[in-house]
Amino acid sequence: MHHYDFQTKFRVVYDRALGSYKNGAEDASSLLSPEDVLWLQSIGARAQDLFDYVEDAQKYGEPDFETALLVEAVRRDYFLTIQKGSPSSTVLDQASMPAKTDAVRGIEWLPRIIPKALAKLRGELPTSLMYGCGGDRNFFKTHDIHPAEFLRVVWAYADEHEKIVDWVVARSSAAK
Repeated sequence: MHHYDFQTKFRVVYDRALGSYKNGAEDASSLLSPEDVLWLQSIGARAQDLFDYVEDAQKYGEPDFETALLVEAVRRDYFLTIQKGSPSSTVLDQASMPAKTDAVRGIEWLPRIIPKALAKLRGELPTSLMYGCGGDRNFFKTHDIHPAEFLRVVWAYADEHEKIVDWVVARSSAAK
């Protein structure tokens, strides 16, 4: 794998995924070539991630390519640095997720997005969950947080959820 031009290769694969989606690909399994899927796996990503990005971009106008790139760059860094290029064998149990309406310090969605972000970092999201879905995007916009920035904060404080909450509270207060 070439690291220097990772972003260029990601753009090529993203554009192929977008083209496949526009040409009728209805799920992640029909989106990309086996070579593209292998490349994504080498950076800790999945075809499902690209499918989610391009589907939401086409249906809702977001996330844009740059957001997808920034989020996947954080995931890639975690995968290569912390996981040493070895994927996790764990998948987040969606039934264990906090409810969408759960709140901490008055901030709805925060109890839900922390474990979701941890699962994204670790490559443990089930295919039924998207990091950066519509609900996540609403949370990020409301609190003036970029999705990739939040991943970095969650990485930094992975075992200290209260510090994540403190950070979000401070950011949210500054956004008002």
